[in-house]
Amino acid sequence: MDDKYLETLEYPKIIERLAEYTDFSAGRELALALRPSSDIAEVRRRQQETSEARAFLDLKSDASVGGARDVRPLVHQARLGRILEPGEFLDIRGTLTSGRVLRRAISRLAAEFPLLAQTAEGIQECPELVASIERVLNDRGEVLDGASPALAHIRRDLATVHARLLERLNRIVNDPRNAAYLQEAIVTQREGRYVIPLKADFKGRIRGLVHDQSASGATLFIEPLATLELGNQWRKLQLDEEQEIRRILSELTAQVAEAGEAIIATVDALAALDLAFAKAKYSYQLKCVAPELVDLSEPTAARLHREREARRPHPGTIVDLVRARHPLLPSETVVPIDVWLGGDFDILVITGPNTGGKTVTLKTVGLLAAMAQAGLHIPAGDGSALAVFNGLYADIGDEQSIEQSLSTFSSHLTNIIDILSKANDHSLVLLDELGAGTDPVEGSALARAILSTLLDRRIPAMVATHYPQLKLYAHSTPRVQNASVEFDLETLSPTYELTIGLPGRSNALAIASRLGLSAEIIERAKTWVSDSDQEADRLLDDIRMAREEATRARREAATALAHIREQERELARRLAEIESERQELLAEARDELQRVRAELRTLRAAIQTQAITAEWIAQAERRLEQMKVANMPQPVSRVTGDLRVGDRVWVSHLNLEGEIVALDEEGAEIQVGNFRVRADPATLEFRSRPEVSEAKAGSRTRVPAPSTVVPRQLHLRGARVEDALIELDKYLNDAYLAGMPEVSIVHGKGTGALRRAVRQALGDHPLVSNYRPGEQGEGGDGVTVVTLALG
Repeated sequence: MDDKYLETLEYPKIIERLAEYTDFSAGRELALALRPSSDIAEVRRRQQETSEARAFLDLKSDASVGGARDVRPLVHQARLGRILEPGEFLDIRGTLTSGRVLRRAISRLAAEFPLLAQTAEGIQECPELVASIERVLNDRGEVLDGASPALAHIRRDLATVHARLLERLNRIVNDPRNAAYLQEAIVTQREGRYVIPLKADFKGRIRGLVHDQSASGATLFIEPLATLELGNQWRKLQLDEEQEIRRILSELTAQVAEAGEAIIATVDALAALDLAFAKAKYSYQLKCVAPELVDLSEPTAARLHREREARRPHPGTIVDLVRARHPLLPSETVVPIDVWLGGDFDILVITGPNTGGKTVTLKTVGLLAAMAQAGLHIPAGDGSALAVFNGLYADIGDEQSIEQSLSTFSSHLTNIIDILSKANDHSLVLLDELGAGTDPVEGSALARAILSTLLDRRIPAMVATHYPQLKLYAHSTPRVQNASVEFDLETLSPTYELTIGLPGRSNALAIASRLGLSAEIIERAKTWVSDSDQEADRLLDDIRMAREEATRARREAATALAHIREQERELARRLAEIESERQELLAEARDELQRVRAELRTLRAAIQTQAITAEWIAQAERRLEQMKVANMPQPVSRVTGDLRVGDRVWVSHLNLEGEIVALDEEGAEIQVGNFRVRADPATLEFRSRPEVSEAKAGSRTRVPAPSTVVPRQLHLRGARVEDALIELDKYLNDAYLAGMPEVSIVHGKGTGALRRAVRQALGDHPLVSNYRPGEQGEGGDGVTVVTLALG
């Protein structure tokens, strides 16, 4: 890729922003050196790497190369023999430690992130070197006593001599006999030696060596002769300590030099990972997607067939950007565009008013192509596709050069000559204001000739222009297409929206009118516009309106289609649930059949051994009778005459049975479960009336109604959660009143939503003592067995 044309597209600004997301200098260098590749295999690898890095950060948002430093220069210096400083060793240790942590984090997920794992394999942990640095230095860069036995011995002696020296000095300054001679009773240092402040007037009263004096000359700083030998010993031990530390650091430096290749490989790998994470973070920031890459070396017929099979909106295109955004414009104001090139046409001619977005469109396409080939995700919508071009060529903007004495026209033409000499059918050419800067007639003719040359050589190109002749050229020339940027006449501002298939209008007369130019002048100008041009503008307006209507219709159809597909998915999900429940029912039926067969075998064995008793038979008959009663429909009782208080009635609109507790002119009040309702007596269906003793025949005293048989199981499969919980509450009340100690709730397995809701309700229900999942033979986890709190 030619850097000149990348600069025209403002690609350097992209990589400068990318570099801001790196964590250390080596990664930043890689980011700033990143250039687009024309090798499709390499571009695919880079795109996959960015996608892997983004997915990896989704899993581990704190992943980074934090703590790493570019220590490659230190390795070089160590090889040259310079002894490294403690802080430099800590940088090396920090880099190796960061590499070890990141390598292990990525290696655990190597199957999911193969490219990142391959890069991480270049990280060398160098455990011996890290251990040596940690043995010698603490986190503050201080050499530890245990760095060597000799250093430990020297420091012990140093501490002993130092303590004795200070003790003797303190005795001298605290001696009352010396108080009159001293400025202060303190011990201080001059030139690395311990001294005491003696008044100059008493020089010689305390014998010693003068190391310094105060600015006024009133104080002499002397080292007493009594401590001179200890001071010499202390200084000698300091020099021994420095020499031993230098020897230790020299050995450590040799270890760094020996591990130099591994350290450099680690920094290289960390830099590559830092760049990958930076690309991922930049992708997040711009809300980017990974583009589909088009291989221009693939035969056109095969590519067309494959893309049609995949239902690409514009099969055969080499640029197909959906809601593409210029990455350098503010995200809150940039207007997304849909643009494609290739397939039915190889050249796109964009027309429209000044500042309408023609240049931004060209730069957006070129910049996104460069980003994609550099391995960056692009700020566009899903489904966007770009070919991997072997060259991106752009002549955009006014590059007039005073130094070269080139006019605007000459500058553009120089670029175009260079482009035509280099571009081929696998390149992308972007030309802004083609033919501008000279006589309009000749400029237009030259522009058409250049477009024809590009077309003959099948070089894909996008061109922005003001020449109306190029609109006609695009309309009448096969494989050339018009496009326009829109302008809002109400606000007198461009909309920046791109419409492919329609040429743009200058709108000069309309803008002049909106700005207040005299109507007389406007009308006079119109007389000089040819009838054919005015008719063309009217037809253009009609076409534009028709296209907008068609676009709205397509959007509505797409919305409807999406809704239908969502319904299809919901139906498929529901059918799957029903099939799952059907299989559960079959399994439960098989379990029940096995249980019945087992009971029959037991019964047969009992009969054969004559172990069956009359009491057992009576119990079985009672159970059978209860099952019959529970499963028989209850007959509706009918009585003649008016309803009375205490009658059991059927409330049809609730589909429930209740007891009349009050009757008046306004209607009947019925107790249904734990609540009361009012209803028209004409809508109630009589069920039963309580018996009344002869002694109190005229009394309204209510006697208990015959108990209703409550089934042992409640079936809730297929019910909505809200309906099921209402039915569950009613069933538990009925079972409790019937004195049933244990019941079963059949909810099925399904997705588990109904089972969880039922068990949560049972846990809070006052009538429930406890509950448990069904056992084998009871329905398993599709059934919950409930023990009621009867006493």
